[in-house]
Amino acid sequence: MDKKLSLFSKIKKSASKISRRRITKIAIFLAIIIFGFVTISNLVQQKKKEAEAEKFTVKRGTVSEDLILSGKIKAEEDAQLFFPTSGKLVWVGVKEGDFVKKGQALASLDKTPLNAAYQQALNNIRMYEANVEATYDSLKGKDTSETFAQKATRTTSEVTKDNAYDALKIAEYNLKNATLIAPFSGFVTYLANPFSGVNVSAAQMQIEIVNPQTIYFEVTASQDEVTKLKEGQEVKIILDSFPEKEIKGKISFISLTPINIQEGSDYKVKISFTNLKEEDLKSLKIGMTGDARFSLEKRDDVLYAPSQFIKADRKGKYVNLGSIKNKVYIKTGLEGEEYTEIKEGVKEGDILYD
Repeated sequence: MDKKLSLFSKIKKSASKISRRRITKIAIFLAIIIFGFVTISNLVQQKKKEAEAEKFTVKRGTVSEDLILSGKIKAEEDAQLFFPTSGKLVWVGVKEGDFVKKGQALASLDKTPLNAAYQQALNNIRMYEANVEATYDSLKGKDTSETFAQKATRTTSEVTKDNAYDALKIAEYNLKNATLIAPFSGFVTYLANPFSGVNVSAAQMQIEIVNPQTIYFEVTASQDEVTKLKEGQEVKIILDSFPEKEIKGKISFISLTPINIQEGSDYKVKISFTNLKEEDLKSLKIGMTGDARFSLEKRDDVLYAPSQFIKADRKGKYVNLGSIKNKVYIKTGLEGEEYTEIKEGVKEGDILYD
């Protein structure tokens, strides 16, 4: 009986060892299969990513460092016309879109009350001049013995005369400017009241005139950006309204002081257009926005790649050369808005992955 149990125990142990070996082999086999599957899956995913990733073949060409600033179209001759006083509009001689010449009458207030005010001011001057002369007559011979009361009387009459003179000048100015005159030749771009018979306020703009021959593009540059610009520098302008058209210009003015001295350090930069034709002037409008591209530096016959293909980490700048997994560190040169010069690390014809 004991021999049978011993034999059974040995058979059981032997079977256990065989089972463990079999399980181990199966586990190893499964691990190899899983590892192979994961590896192949990763390779497939990598190939898929590489197939979908943007590629660029390193080339030789021109790289430029550009500064792009946003701005809008303005005009040197852009006048907003106001009447100096309130009154009734009795005549309007233009309409929106009309071309007017310098010195041309545009609109007028009723001059009847303005002329009456002027005549009244003249009469007041005569009256107060007479009062001053009468005061002087009463104080003859009292140059050294004038009392404080007499001095007050004389001063009051003199000040009243001076005030009357100021009122006369104001009345004269209001009468003289009761008709709006074009300060330069240009187009009427705004007309508050295209008809007469309405009362208008001195605070209300009545007419705006713009001379399209004097339009320019204006941008603002920070204190760091403005040091890179100079008058006469060529500029390329792309307007939002005409994204496919490039307009050439030159810097005509850079302000010496900030636009807002109290709060910021942004400087005004004016760009004059250099290649506009008559039909171009008709299509461009005051207030149109866009971007001005200033070329700061340019290098020819250099290796370059799009700036988006150049990455960076703690060690420096690198590119994915040949595949998305092959990180190669490089040395860059001039960095532009679109392209970056590559000095070391790649050669012409190399394929980069983004």
